[in-house]
Amino acid sequence: MDGGKPLAGLQSWTARVKEYVGDLQSEMRRVSWPTREQVQTTTVVVIITVFLFAAYFWAVDLVLGRAITRLFDLLTQK
Repeated sequence: MDGGKPLAGLQSWTARVKEYVGDLQSEMRRVSWPTREQVQTTTVVVIITVFLFAAYFWAVDLVLGRAITRLFDLLTQK
C-alpha cells in the first residue's frame, strides 16, 4: 500500500472544505438582508394569513361535514 495516498486525499478534502467556506463567506457578503421593520411586517402578514386560511378551512369543513351528515341521514332513513 502507498502511504501517501490517504494523506493526499485528506489534503484534497481539507482544500475543498476551505474553498467551500471561502465561497460561502463571499456569497453571504452579497446577500441583501431585510430590515427589522420588513421582517416584522412580513411576519404580521404571515400570521394574519395563517389565521384567515384557518378560518376558511374551518368554515368549509363545518359546511361539508354538516352536508355529508344530512346526506347520510337521508340515505339511512327507513
